[in-house]
Amino acid sequence: MKKLVKGIVEFRKNLLPGQRERFAQLALGQSPDTLFIACSDSRVAPNVFASTDPGDLFVVRNVGNLIPACGVDGHSSADESEAAAIEFAILNLKVADIILCGHSDCGAMHAILNGREKVAPAHLRSWLRHGEPSLKRLRSESSSGKSVNLLSQVNVLEQLEHLKTYPLIKERIDSGSLKLHAWWFELSSASVYSYEGPKEGFVVIDEVEAARILDKLAR
Repeated sequence: MKKLVKGIVEFRKNLLPGQRERFAQLALGQSPDTLFIACSDSRVAPNVFASTDPGDLFVVRNVGNLIPACGVDGHSSADESEAAAIEFAILNLKVADIILCGHSDCGAMHAILNGREKVAPAHLRSWLRHGEPSLKRLRSESSSGKSVNLLSQVNVLEQLEHLKTYPLIKERIDSGSLKLHAWWFELSSASVYSYEGPKEGFVVIDEVEAARILDKLAR
């Protein structure tokens, strides 16, 4: 808390004129083109590893970067928070891309892998049920189903499938106005990976991979 308070004073002291102008513009409204869904883990900082500025991303963060699937009635199967953010991002902000980003050494994945029923806090234990399909998928696809990082990567792909259960997302994917992306952040190397379907795996986003992604976005 002390660091935060001191940081605010430092921010006020060193805020450049151009930055003040930018915030003045943002006070009139926001127009991010991407919804970024990530874990609440304090070590995951999208604005740092993606070099984004205020106003660039509409962000949803929760434990385990989980998205409750949508029911047959078109409503979220759990709390409305994530669904509300998704609706606002698509209907009001008109985002063209949704990035779902997991990360290495994820505490939520540890808990799911070790048995969700062992988690003491009741609300956390209940929330993690949205990651159970990821564990089931991991065990059906891999014989080495004890890896937390592998579960974390599978979870990113599974949560994208949960996103697709929302009618407004499916409609826009089918029309080509919305794209979904699976990313994964490796803490120890500060590397960001993107899932590449043809290779069936996560590939580090270097200059070559970045060029491929940008080319695909331009189509």
